[in-house]
Amino acid sequence: MYLTMNRFKVKLGEEAAFEEVWTKRDSHLRSVPGFKAFHLLKGPEKDGYRLYASHTAWESEAHFLDWTRSEAFREAHKGAGGHKELYLEPPELEVFETVQKLD
Repeated sequence: MYLTMNRFKVKLGEEAAFEEVWTKRDSHLRSVPGFKAFHLLKGPEKDGYRLYASHTAWESEAHFLDWTRSEAFREAHKGAGGHKELYLEPPELEVFETVQKLD
């Protein structure tokens, strides 16, 4: 499994607007080969912001990379830069490859 994670520092007071942007958009992920799961997570309040993270699980790195070059990716991210006022800084992308899995 291959996991991608974006961390978002959302300005305090903008949490509801941030969540609405994410929950109302069509990610187009369900139709993408290799897609396994998506989670949007709300974290703690820190120094002037609320931490959020989006996690997307893929069958492989190749599936993720194919998605980033797809029409579904372009559609899912259309207008993404239109909500900069919600963030303290751009999201931070991190990627992980599974080393161990327990079920």
